[in-house]
Amino acid sequence: MASVVDPSPVLVGPVRCRAVIRVGVLGAGGRMGATVCQAVLGASGLDLVAAVDPGAPGAAVPGASLTLAPDREALTAAGAEVAVDFTVAEAARPNLTWCAEHGIHTVVGTTGLSPTDLDDLRAVLGRTGTNAVVAPNFAVGAVLMMRFAEIAAPHFETAEVVEMHHDAKADAPSGTAMLTARRMADASREWGPDPTVSVVAEGARGADVDGVHIHSLRVRGAVAHQEVVLGTTGQALTIRHDSYDRSSFMPGVLLAVREVGRRPGLTVGLDALLGI
Repeated sequence: MASVVDPSPVLVGPVRCRAVIRVGVLGAGGRMGATVCQAVLGASGLDLVAAVDPGAPGAAVPGASLTLAPDREALTAAGAEVAVDFTVAEAARPNLTWCAEHGIHTVVGTTGLSPTDLDDLRAVLGRTGTNAVVAPNFAVGAVLMMRFAEIAAPHFETAEVVEMHHDAKADAPSGTAMLTARRMADASREWGPDPTVSVVAEGARGADVDGVHIHSLRVRGAVAHQEVVLGTTGQALTIRHDSYDRSSFMPGVLLAVREVGRRPGLTVGLDALLGI
């Protein structure tokens, strides 16, 4: 993976080229946002210049001479070139438009964005000449899990997804589960019929996404876990990925921060950045 990341990244596009990328974090007071701040602080070629969270303005950012700013204007004041957004969908939508209109590339880990949201973002990026990388999951293993499931889909007749996240996650199913199901459905439209004739408890069969059922678990103590189960006559294939700590997402986030300036318009998922 190391060969994918240029040790001397240079941004291109609406911002001036430089060897060190100036990074701001939106949602910096949350668990993911705080982890991103620490990852940027520890990364070569990156400079954490702004941390924004209206829920905790004035709180110190550990290891940095920064406090949490109350609004995104702190990004432009600090000369941020890339903003990382780990907020909620309701906040991310205006955040991404605002960043694009102010010449700031974005790396987005916020889930709950719809295909319409992505189309709207694509239009704004095209109009402003800025770029964005949006990924439902920044763990390299999760990206590979989705790719493996996509490859396997045409060879099986049934498939279900079970995703488990911490008990503070607001959306269900997860963005990773939704993308997994859609990619599997795009790879194979031939799924066996659901044999259920009597639903004893509503929701027992989960959500149906293009013929692939998704079941969402919210469990205290969990981080992010997903299992894809595919079956056909006489056999089953299980593909599973587990993130036990938020640090598992950081290599992917840093890769996206370094690469977003080179990727015109909207990039969805880490696949292109990883070359898979």
